[in-house]
Amino acid sequence: MSESPILSVIIVAYKSATEIGPAVGSLPVTLLGRSVEVFVIDNSLDSDGTGMVLREQYPDVHYIVPAENLGFGRANNLGYARSRAECVLFLNPDTVCNAIALEHCVRRVLAEPDVGLISPRLVMADGGMDLACRRSIPTWWDGFCRASGLAARFHDRPWAAGYNLTYLPAEGTYAVGAINGAFMLGRREVLIISAEHGGDGREQVFDEAFFMYGDDLDLCIRVARAGFKIVYDGRVSITHLKGLSVAKNYELMSRAIFDANRDVYLKHFNPRGSAWVRWKWCAAFGTWKLMARLRARVRGYRRVKPL
Repeated sequence: MSESPILSVIIVAYKSATEIGPAVGSLPVTLLGRSVEVFVIDNSLDSDGTGMVLREQYPDVHYIVPAENLGFGRANNLGYARSRAECVLFLNPDTVCNAIALEHCVRRVLAEPDVGLISPRLVMADGGMDLACRRSIPTWWDGFCRASGLAARFHDRPWAAGYNLTYLPAEGTYAVGAINGAFMLGRREVLIISAEHGGDGREQVFDEAFFMYGDDLDLCIRVARAGFKIVYDGRVSITHLKGLSVAKNYELMSRAIFDANRDVYLKHFNPRGSAWVRWKWCAAFGTWKLMARLRARVRGYRRVKPL
């Protein structure tokens, strides 16, 4: 076996004691004859039993407890800085993987140099697809259709379903605008090329200005602008027990998600700092947020469906 690992898996945990065992246990020790290394960054600061599970059941995992809750981006960057494999997977703790899907995705990024990031189909506990695993970079119309319910009503029509691309085959594979931060796999070379640098000069795969949401969309935009494809491959799948790794407070989550994605748009689509462009995107995201939250209240949903 080669001494160099083929895959570094980086998991940011937060109150994940009940999920971390199945997540880590689902990861293979080797892929394609080379080792797999796993890093868990515990943003709950070893206060809920996550560390105990890992120390007792998975002592080979690199378990990192930062001095404070770093948020999603900073914690991922910490794990990335300590990793050394040719390929890197950013993975949520509320996922259950399998060797077939991981090997398929690793083979693709190694064999196809134009693939920047890849995601398999994410299947939720109820058997439904996590629609966030394949998304466009939405226009204002896509956002309106998503927030108003038109996208759900006309899910098989391109004119209405442009956000989650539900008119495309779930078992197919194609380039998309963005994938879900729950599973993002790419070559280290791609991450280096598309990385930013903070004020201290550190390489940042994820923009640390985003504490929890928006960072996956931001990374996808940067990888695409660096000349690589964001790929969805529905021929293989993993399980995503969506919502277990975050607090289930609809009002708080929905506000944070919409505001973070608004900030992504202001970063990438208003480079000159135009007051008019800023007003346009703030108004658009504010309207989408209001529509989505009102619709959720009317239908009795307490689980966020983010844009």
